[in-house]
Amino acid sequence: MARPRKPLLSRERIVTTASALVDSEGLAAVSTRRLAAELGVSGPSLYNHFRTKDEILEAVADAVSAQIDLSMFDETDGRDWRTALHDWAGSYRAALTDHPNIVPVLAQGPGRRPAGLRVADAVFGAMVRAGWPPAQATYIGALMRYFITGSALGSFARGFVDDETAYDPADYPHLGQAHLLADRQQKVDDGAFETGLRALVDGLAVQFTAVRPVPDGG
Repeated sequence: MARPRKPLLSRERIVTTASALVDSEGLAAVSTRRLAAELGVSGPSLYNHFRTKDEILEAVADAVSAQIDLSMFDETDGRDWRTALHDWAGSYRAALTDHPNIVPVLAQGPGRRPAGLRVADAVFGAMVRAGWPPAQATYIGALMRYFITGSALGSFARGFVDDETAYDPADYPHLGQAHLLADRQQKVDDGAFETGLRALVDGLAVQFTAVRPVPDGG
């Protein structure tokens, strides 16, 4: 029996192709017509797997969420909640910086996306097990998402131009080295993220002493 001339269409193929388009050209590049052309199929065949373009983008976002390491939140893992939160945030940011164009979709929250919900469930569960009240655990999950997705939406260093004349000391007396930032993008952005992350976790540790129940007899 002869093999089919084209690979069978599947959700995985559609998501992989859509993800590549988003990475290379942005969210606006994704349309059912464009995807059908990239996949070598007819447009209506996509509707056997996804009803709308938005569903495809949701699936692309969920595929990125699935790349986030959650092992540090496993009950068998030996890391304390502070270390786990720090390590998870680093993995989360790495996944987003690998796919920055999908961040606006991810920033809207997990909705019904399975991998996104597993992330939220893991963070909340770990914080409650550590002793945080449920309301505070929810706040922590929200705070971390704000911080991590915000860091992935744009580069601070790239916000400055590589032109010394743009920063006249008469107007900007403290920006004499700002033109050098663009060439040091990764170092600046990574350093800023790590500084902010440690400040957040250290600040939460201070709050934890106030909300953690006092043991009987303590």
